[in-house]
Amino acid sequence: MRRPVRAAEVLLTAALLLAGAASAACGSRLPESDFERRGTAPAPAGGAPVRVGIITSATSPVGGAAFTGPRDGAKAYFDRLNARGGIQGRRVEVRTCDDGGSGVGNNDCVRELVDEDKVVALVATASLEYAGASRVSRAGVPDIGGQPIGPAYDTYPHLYGIYGSLAPRNGKPGWDGRLYGGTEVYRYFKREQGARTAAVVSYNQAASAAYARLVTRGLKAEGYKVVTEQVDFALPNFRAAAADLKEQGADLVFDAMDTHGNAQLCEAMDDVGAKVTAKVTNVQNWTSTVGEDYKDAPRCRNALWATGSSRNYEDTAHPAVREFRAAMKDGGEKGLSQWQLEGWAAAMWFTDAATSCLAGGGAEAGGDVTRACVDGYMNRNEPYSARGLLLPVTFEERAEPPGSRRTCVSVARWRDGRGWVTQGGDMNDNCFDVPQLAYQP
Repeated sequence: MRRPVRAAEVLLTAALLLAGAASAACGSRLPESDFERRGTAPAPAGGAPVRVGIITSATSPVGGAAFTGPRDGAKAYFDRLNARGGIQGRRVEVRTCDDGGSGVGNNDCVRELVDEDKVVALVATASLEYAGASRVSRAGVPDIGGQPIGPAYDTYPHLYGIYGSLAPRNGKPGWDGRLYGGTEVYRYFKREQGARTAAVVSYNQAASAAYARLVTRGLKAEGYKVVTEQVDFALPNFRAAAADLKEQGADLVFDAMDTHGNAQLCEAMDDVGAKVTAKVTNVQNWTSTVGEDYKDAPRCRNALWATGSSRNYEDTAHPAVREFRAAMKDGGEKGLSQWQLEGWAAAMWFTDAATSCLAGGGAEAGGDVTRACVDGYMNRNEPYSARGLLLPVTFEERAEPPGSRRTCVSVARWRDGRGWVTQGGDMNDNCFDVPQLAYQP
């Protein structure tokens, strides 16, 4: 049974990294938060609860902890919101569903939440196989702040991924089946760290190899010398790959592998004495468990860098981050992750939409929280940043794909004893005008 699990992990890793390439453009609008209202007692009941749904592949083939971060962050937000009176006195009722990481299970969750429970919106979706996406779209249910593990959020209307989209979302992925991502991550390491040679390590497996080719294209577009290393999927020889990237003088190491493979590669790099400027990972691995995951590779562990489109959960100087961390602590969470923070931001996004509706923001809805009113708020074509937790997110529905774009990137580096340390200044200023490269999901 080990091989199918590894296959699912590789597919997930490749999908997440591809999605992370399309970060949001700079420019910010900081929405008001329902948290500005203080008080210890809940406000008087202001009507029926507002019901939302969260679909998570909690028991997927890649393991129970792989997808639960967004759900846990969103639930923490709603718990704290309800403790402070809800949305203008109306409690948020959260219905969760575990789709098991399968298309059949996902369709069952969509039917349960959308058709039977009549949720107003889905929030912080994290599904390995979002087979029910078209059904959610046809029902006009806004899906807010979901993780773009597959192409659904660049395919269907009413679906609003956590990183935004420029695609038409007319039923086809991207533009005639092609998505586009920028080279800002590679530009960052070239400009800020002086990197010139990069290694790309992958399995000899289709999804892993496809992502490795995309990374290689992006690196070459930024002028890097690229060293490609491919290891056997069933019996990977990480030591040979590590020795070669050391011999080639790689400054950076990118990969298209699962967490277990990354840890083994790091251990091999330490064993052969390979020293790099950065071993670059993605937002899914931006967690507080790095010390344990990479316990046998101290040198490589302290060369781990993560890039993404949301503010480092360790940035306690920022008030919205402090609010998130306090809520996670109150909820008993022992570990923290960037996906939890993004789930928290997704719940905030829905709350701002629902608050607008109750304030009369939706004329069609008569001032109530309905699917149509929430969707109208999401479709305003105004950047959203979740009080500075996200790089400003937009949904522009451009008829033609961008040839280049100004994109920003959030960067952090792991340091033992300190955790993830933000690099490159504020993420909203860490921006680059970069080409957009096409790829097929």
